[in-house]
Amino acid sequence: MAEEAADAARLLKLHKPKLIEILKADADFVLQCAHSRDLPSDHGYEKIKSCHVPSEKVRDLLDHVISRGHQAAQGMLELLKEKEMQKTFPMLAFVKDLDMTTPLSVEDSETQNPVPAKKVCCNGRGRVTEKQLMTVARGLGHSWRRIGIQALDIPSVTIEQIEEEKTIHMDRVFAMLRYWRNQKREEATAACLHSLLSQKDLEVPSESIDFLLEND
Repeated sequence: MAEEAADAARLLKLHKPKLIEILKADADFVLQCAHSRDLPSDHGYEKIKSCHVPSEKVRDLLDHVISRGHQAAQGMLELLKEKEMQKTFPMLAFVKDLDMTTPLSVEDSETQNPVPAKKVCCNGRGRVTEKQLMTVARGLGHSWRRIGIQALDIPSVTIEQIEEEKTIHMDRVFAMLRYWRNQKREEATAACLHSLLSQKDLEVPSESIDFLLEND
């Protein structure tokens, strides 16, 4: 079941542009159906509902559901397969045929089969580790939200969801960085994160991120 849920999140991301194009025809209907199943949080629902652009409303809903974890993503995929949804959006027929047996995402694969240390390369060329993310999180201050949106390209609705679910500052920053790593997958190297955070206008202290380029 965990494997199917992980695949659901991956499939929603993979087909997000197509889903937005289809569902924007009646974005409010989709949102109400999703809310009736508690797929978005109440706070997230209110934020998404206030959006008046159909395509953006669907986009924010999908991003929000994906950010809530595997269970919500699985619930969204099941909703899209429902008879009423299929009747309202005939072009959703492709969802019923999506392959749910393909491999897990990189993040979930690592949870079950930890990456050997040799795959974390020197000089920031390897995929950034959770330990490194935690160290970075300690050095990011009150501007972490701007950093997430501006430098890491994280949707504002995701930032808001993290704030809602996490009460401790460092936990929020760590969750944001981990979300970025999950999205970038193999591209989420220590060097890449250092490059993004070292932009001058972000004013991230160099001592908080320079270790990302050090040898292991």
